[in-house]
Amino acid sequence: MAIEKVKCLIIGSGPAGYTAAIYAARANMNPVLYEGLQPGGQLTTTTEVDNFPGYPEGVTGPQLMEDLRKQAQRFGTDVRSGYATSVDFSGTNKIVEIDGETKIEAQVVIISTGATAKYLGLESEEKYKGMGVSACATCDGFFYRKQDVAVVGGGDTAAEEATYLAGLANKVYLIVRKDYMRASKAMQQRVENTPNIEVLYEHVTQEVLGDANGVNGVRLLKKGTEEVVINVTGFFLAIGHTPNTEIFKNYLELDEVGYIKTKPGSSHTNVSGVFACGDVQDPHYRQAITAAGSGCMAALDAERYLGSLL
Repeated sequence: MAIEKVKCLIIGSGPAGYTAAIYAARANMNPVLYEGLQPGGQLTTTTEVDNFPGYPEGVTGPQLMEDLRKQAQRFGTDVRSGYATSVDFSGTNKIVEIDGETKIEAQVVIISTGATAKYLGLESEEKYKGMGVSACATCDGFFYRKQDVAVVGGGDTAAEEATYLAGLANKVYLIVRKDYMRASKAMQQRVENTPNIEVLYEHVTQEVLGDANGVNGVRLLKKGTEEVVINVTGFFLAIGHTPNTEIFKNYLELDEVGYIKTKPGSSHTNVSGVFACGDVQDPHYRQAITAAGSGCMAALDAERYLGSLL
């Protein structure tokens, strides 16, 4: 297998990868970016994006990603399709295998492989994705003002999303599989103190209901026997995210969930010459704008690192 040598390799697209590419290209780092399995990342499954600065009328997720990609290409980024299948970060230069058939040797690697929201795996959930089914309350909650919505999950994320939505929606149903919540006591307290949240313990989602206009209800199974239908227009998943870091675990320091650990206030990983940005290293904010900001940091950190080698 022939090895192609590059100065800067960016793995993954999305706001973090494309922003890193814009900065790296403008710094004459000649970045090569592989878009990964989902070009444009999670945002491409979002219909409307209203909270990204610079788009007063709002923009669709796919359009925003297309704009960022074009901007990266304008400065000379080599954007390619393909995804990283294995890495070797043991040497000074880093080796990354693409699609199991191409090897790239890079002086610096910027990882922006993102995280994947966990879904329940229902056919109806897939059908109404972007039409009432969402995995991000902060992104999409605004569209459900004064409406009834449901949140699935029993941990801190679910409690947080439910209380956030309670400030916008008319009513929030919190669907919890067990007879208790896994969330911290403080978060449970917040849920209990929010009058328009109703917690449905021991309820399991069977089907998301809807029509051509989107979601209009959810069919639940209560305590394994009784069927219940709730009328909601929004169905929010809050059962966690899986960071796309499987191929890095032998080299990079990850937290207990699998997010890449970066040195505080930077994009540096525990391996010199390898930087991480976006949702792959951010379990807290998970916003397009914070991902873009961290992409800028990664490119600047990588540029300084290359400068130190001279």
